[in-house]
Amino acid sequence: MSAAKNDLILVLNCGSSSIKFALYDAAAQPLPRRPAWGGKVDGITGAHPQWSESSQAPQPLALDAKAPYHAALEHIRARVRAFVAQHCAGHGIAAIAHRVVHGGSKYFAPVRMDAAVLADLRSYIPLAPLHQPFALEAIAVLLESRPELPQVAVFDTAFHHTLPEVEKMLPLPYSAWERGVRRYGFHGLSYEYMALALAERYGAAARGRTIVAHLGSGASLCAMQDLRSVATTMGFSALDGLMMGTRCGALDPGALLYLMEIEKRTLEEVGHMLYHECGLLGLSGVSADPRELLPLEAGNARVQAALALYVRRIVREIGALCAVLGGLDMLVFTAGIGEHNDTLRARVCDGLAFLGVAIDAEANARHAPCISSAASHVRVAVEPTNEEWIAAWHAARLLQGARAAQTL
Repeated sequence: MSAAKNDLILVLNCGSSSIKFALYDAAAQPLPRRPAWGGKVDGITGAHPQWSESSQAPQPLALDAKAPYHAALEHIRARVRAFVAQHCAGHGIAAIAHRVVHGGSKYFAPVRMDAAVLADLRSYIPLAPLHQPFALEAIAVLLESRPELPQVAVFDTAFHHTLPEVEKMLPLPYSAWERGVRRYGFHGLSYEYMALALAERYGAAARGRTIVAHLGSGASLCAMQDLRSVATTMGFSALDGLMMGTRCGALDPGALLYLMEIEKRTLEEVGHMLYHECGLLGLSGVSADPRELLPLEAGNARVQAALALYVRRIVREIGALCAVLGGLDMLVFTAGIGEHNDTLRARVCDGLAFLGVAIDAEANARHAPCISSAASHVRVAVEPTNEEWIAAWHAARLLQGARAAQTL
C-alpha cells in the first residue's frame, strides 16, 4: 500500500469566539484561490455554539462547557480527518497555517512553529487579547499531539513592516519606543491579498495612491503607495483607529483616566469595556452589526447616532490618510461590511465628495467590482478579501523552500 501524499494545507483562523478553517490542495499549481473545503465553529464561548461547513446551513454544536475552545478545535480535527478520508483518499496534511495577529517587531515573515517561537509569541498576548491567545492555544495543542506536522504562523502585523519610522512611533517618552511600544498595524493578511488582487485586476492603476478600507467586526484603513503600506489606522493594538462593532477605535486617553480615577473603574473593567462594550454596540445599545441596525435607524435616535459616528470616523480617517498620500487615486472596500453593505459604502463615499468621489448607485447596489461613476475623480472598488488563501500560500512557499534546501 503506497504512502499518502502530503499535499494538503489546512488553514486555521482563530478568533475569540470562532475558529474558521479552510483546506487547500497544494499540489495544484498555482494554489487555487478557493479552498477544497472549509467551515467554521461560531459562538464558542456563548450559549449556542454552531458548526457550519462549505455550502451547508449552520448546525447546533455541543461543546464541553469547561473547555469549549479546546472542544471546538478537536471537533474540527475530527471533521478534517473524516473529510480527507472520504474525499481525498491517498492524500494527507502537509502543513497547518495559522493566522497569528501579532508578530511584534521580531516576526515580519512567515515562520515554522516550535516551542521557542511559541513562547515568544505568547509575550504579545497583551497586545491582541481578542485573537492571539486562541491561535496560540491551537498551535500548542498540535505541537504536543502532532509534533512532526509542520505548522506555519503568518502575521497580521507583517504587511505593515514597510511603514516609515514616523508612522511607527508614538509620542511617548523615547524609552517606550525602545521597549517596543509603537504602532504595528493589523489586518495585514487582508491587505496583502488586496495588494495582489488589485495588481491583477487594475495593473499599474493600483500602484498609485490607494486606500483600502477593511470593514468588518474589526475595521481599519491602509494607505498604500506602490501597493506597500505607508500608513494605517490601527496602531499599538487592535483598539486604535476606526470605530468598530464593539471596539472604540481612537479615543482620548483622558477619558480613560477619568473612568478609572473619578468613576473608580478597575483596569479589568475598562479593558473589557474597550474591547467588548463600545463601538456600534455601545452607542446603539442594540447590536454591533450594521445589518441589524440599519432597519431600526428611522425610529431610534441612538442607532442613528451610532451609524452616523461610524461613518464619520471612516471619512475623517480617509481624509487623514489622503494627507499622507498627497491625494487619492483609488479607494477599495473589503471584508464583511465593506464587501456587502452598499448603504454604508454610499454614505462613506458621499462624505468624500470633496475629493471628487462619486459612485454609480446601480453598480454599488449589486456590489460590482468597480462602483465609481464616470464622473468620479477617484476609482472606487469593491474587492473580496481572502486571508485564508494568503496564509495557505505562505505555508506552501515555506514548505517548498524547505524541500529545496534539503535537496541541495
